[in-house]
Amino acid sequence: MFADRARIYVRSGKGGDGHVSFRREKYVPNGGPDGGDGGRGGDVIFEVDEGLNTLIDFRHVRKYKAVDGEEGGKKNCRGKDGSDIVIKVPEGTVIKEAESGQVIVDMSGENRHVVLLKGGRGGNGNQHYATSTMQAPKYAQPGQPAKELELILELKVIADVGLVGFPNVGKSTFLSRVTNAKPKIANYHFTTLNPNLGVVDLEGTGGFVIADIPGLIEGASEGIGLGHEFLRHIERTKVIIHIVDAAGTEGRDPITDIYAINKELEAYNPEIAGRPQVIAANKIDAIYQDGEDPIAKIKAEFEPKGIQVFPISAVTGEGVKPLLYRVNEMLSEIGEEPTVFEPEYFPELKFADSDEPHTVRYDKEEDEYVIEGPRIEKMLGYTNLESERGFRFFQNFLKDTGILDELEALGISEGDTVRMYGLKFDYYK
Repeated sequence: MFADRARIYVRSGKGGDGHVSFRREKYVPNGGPDGGDGGRGGDVIFEVDEGLNTLIDFRHVRKYKAVDGEEGGKKNCRGKDGSDIVIKVPEGTVIKEAESGQVIVDMSGENRHVVLLKGGRGGNGNQHYATSTMQAPKYAQPGQPAKELELILELKVIADVGLVGFPNVGKSTFLSRVTNAKPKIANYHFTTLNPNLGVVDLEGTGGFVIADIPGLIEGASEGIGLGHEFLRHIERTKVIIHIVDAAGTEGRDPITDIYAINKELEAYNPEIAGRPQVIAANKIDAIYQDGEDPIAKIKAEFEPKGIQVFPISAVTGEGVKPLLYRVNEMLSEIGEEPTVFEPEYFPELKFADSDEPHTVRYDKEEDEYVIEGPRIEKMLGYTNLESERGFRFFQNFLKDTGILDELEALGISEGDTVRMYGLKFDYYK
């Protein structure tokens, strides 16, 4: 089975404790403090490994710990830093916090090397605490504690185009004809258990990456069959090719099938269902002209809705090129930006000191409400406020920290201006 989801535990290294000791040498009576500082704990780092294409290794090893920093020593000796732990994942792995399911980082695009959890800082030795009145301090600072998280890793295939459709409609045959992929093809349901990726090379174009998303069934969006395991792979695709058995070789109605699959996409993620789609009416080589033309029926049903229908035969190749060129046009209209999932959960903020001060005040001169504080500044740096999801997350942060209540207590009204480190917002409940 294709391994595309795993749950793991990660822990950064604890900072080494500072040391308490005093200089004791011949001819040096009453030597001062010389306790060294503790070493820094190791970080938890995720890296993209181009040679990986599944999360199978995480089925066998579920705990990953960086090394703790060493305690400081005598004679101002600093403790050794703990080693980092580097966890290799395939490109396209989305790392989520397990309890909330919120995205921490998407290992795609420019995210090739990410420090997920920083190791604890080493504690100061007692040499730092000597003063004119306290010349022999008998205490040192402990190292910062380790940070730990339960994570869900999900591999979401990176492809420009996704193939969807019921089992046995000819997706694997289509993929093997138009790309260099060599999927296993057989005549039984759920023959494809892992997404097959292939590159389409079109003369005069840059080509594109296409993925055969395994056959869906009704109820897939609720996890029936292997629904969730497969549906997540279509989340990055920009265009959907909906392959249908136009000849009805298994006694199914192609129009009913198209609506059924689109219903599953809508139930799983409405954003996916709204992506540009074309219909590949496959198996025209098996249509016998002894009744109503099924292609005409499909076109009459869907083309008025803005969905183009291309009659094709994946077996003979008839009609395939016009379909591919149209898909390539659609991709060029959409643009090159890859789909990268926005962060929703920030470990740095979770482990930040919740008592970090912030201020909420009214600036009478500017007629603005001003919010300031180190935690607010960090949050603004981590959050993409231009995305709806990022802005909503930031609003929840202001609510959870009690800042919205403080604004209400100051008498803020709808439409008033809120200023945070050079950014200005209109206040609305």
